[in-house]
Amino acid sequence: MEDEMTVEAPLLGLKAQFWPEESFQSWQSYGHAVSQTWSRFRNRLLARSSDGNEIVEMKVRSQNEMNKTLNWWDLIWFGIGSVVGAGIFVLTGQEAHRAAGPAIVLSYAAAGFTAMLSVFCYTEFAVEIPVAGGSFAYLRVELGDFIAFVAAGNIILESVIGNAAVARSWTGYFATLFNYQPDQFRIHVKYFAHDFNRLDPIAVLILLITGALAVYSTRHTSSVNWITSVLHVAIILFTIIAGLTNAKASNLTPFLPYGVRGMFSAASVLFFAYLGFDTVATMAEETKNPGRDIPIGLLGSMSIATALYCLMAFTLCLMQKYTDISDGAPFSSAFRSVGWTWAQYLVALGALKGMTTVLLVGTVGQARYVTHIARTHMIPPWFALVNKSTGTPVNATVVPLLASCIISLFSSLQILSNLLSISTLFIFTLVAVALLVRRHYIFGQTSPRHLNLFILFILLIIFSSIGMALYWALGQGWIPYLILLPVWLLSTAGLSRYVPRVRSPQVWGVPFVPWLPSLAVVTNIFLLGSMDTASFIRFGLWTCAMLVYYLLFGLHASYDTAFKELSRKSVEDGESDAVQTL
Repeated sequence: MEDEMTVEAPLLGLKAQFWPEESFQSWQSYGHAVSQTWSRFRNRLLARSSDGNEIVEMKVRSQNEMNKTLNWWDLIWFGIGSVVGAGIFVLTGQEAHRAAGPAIVLSYAAAGFTAMLSVFCYTEFAVEIPVAGGSFAYLRVELGDFIAFVAAGNIILESVIGNAAVARSWTGYFATLFNYQPDQFRIHVKYFAHDFNRLDPIAVLILLITGALAVYSTRHTSSVNWITSVLHVAIILFTIIAGLTNAKASNLTPFLPYGVRGMFSAASVLFFAYLGFDTVATMAEETKNPGRDIPIGLLGSMSIATALYCLMAFTLCLMQKYTDISDGAPFSSAFRSVGWTWAQYLVALGALKGMTTVLLVGTVGQARYVTHIARTHMIPPWFALVNKSTGTPVNATVVPLLASCIISLFSSLQILSNLLSISTLFIFTLVAVALLVRRHYIFGQTSPRHLNLFILFILLIIFSSIGMALYWALGQGWIPYLILLPVWLLSTAGLSRYVPRVRSPQVWGVPFVPWLPSLAVVTNIFLLGSMDTASFIRFGLWTCAMLVYYLLFGLHASYDTAFKELSRKSVEDGESDAVQTL
């Protein structure tokens, strides 16, 4: 009997950490919860959090606070370290060869412009709501619990797949150091499906190493990141300068071999190269002065990354004809083709350093997202725990990292990068819409007339953007744009003219609202229209899987948690404004 109790106690403790809510205490209570799924879903669909709730009360659920050790210098290098990696060193060659040709420079500029619009939207939120949850927390405040959960699933997908994609790229450049092809360092399993039959144990190993450092200390991670990032930028500058000395202007013709459509198709995939800047927003909880440091860190790192990307892409296309550019390690191969064999090793080493910092920062940011999502109990609160000795969320770091290891072992970079771009563009679109909501709508203050106008204009902005993206994807000519583009312009102008702003930022604000976030919506959706069908199918399957999990588990856990919080507030403050938070 005593042995049975010894075994049972840890199991009960583990269950309490994963599913402590009332709905999961017995099969009977779970059955009762499932029977109320529709009413609970309506409740969470309309639920909104608040700035104060995200900043103060949610952090308490991690038991220990994260250490505030970062400043704007750290954040700039976190941004550079999280962005400049696999995208520029691998996808540049892939997309120049297959989709854009020398116009890859314009593809990077278009993707960078779209990313910068989203960066502006993120800065205001990160300053006003400086928590680890990033876009998940922002959407929970402005668009509600359900939309935030849909974004949460895609955030987790983005981070897990992003690290897996970079790890696969790491193997490719590692192979070039020894004059091998990337697949020669992978294990071929002929019984597996194409794009999933090249096992990559090296990718798994590098993920485990960077994960161990991320668990150890945020401060040490930051120091390692900015030191290696400085060296990485130095190698990038060498690549540009040395490459331009071997430039041939004739390699730039034809400039648009695949047409404008190919250029935008490449831009939709190259958006992957800009992913990671949202990691800086997740570091807000560990930043000493978010109001100053976050805008400098985000805008500074993205400006530097965009300039470097365009210069590197231009250099590559000047060095080598687009038809001869390598898919796997383009810069190393380009130097080899012009006789600079020694330079290929330096470039490969620089690429490895860059991708290592991307993995390191990506792991750190991924853990902060998961931590804050777990604070809401949409996923088990066990993930929200912060280790007292390290000041880092160990559980939220290790489990997603293991998922990245499994995916990186099997999946090709092409599969991963396309799916990742869709997920991220979707989230950035939601954040832009959330900023419009934040500026133009407050519950109880916005009049019914202004609310109806706001909803009408937002829907017109979204649907006109979708229409333009669809017509672009289908290649149906230019006539529809003569209708849809004026609809978008008039809708944005109507929002600016007829719906008053009800909130002004206290410290840092996005300029030209509603025009800038509305432009972010249309550009993000337009790039989505350039993605391939297979990626949308995978995205749809993942979204369906998320919804099944939410209806069976996440909905009931978050509902119970919110109800318990409402009860506590009612006892402490009486029947006040707490109804809105439920």
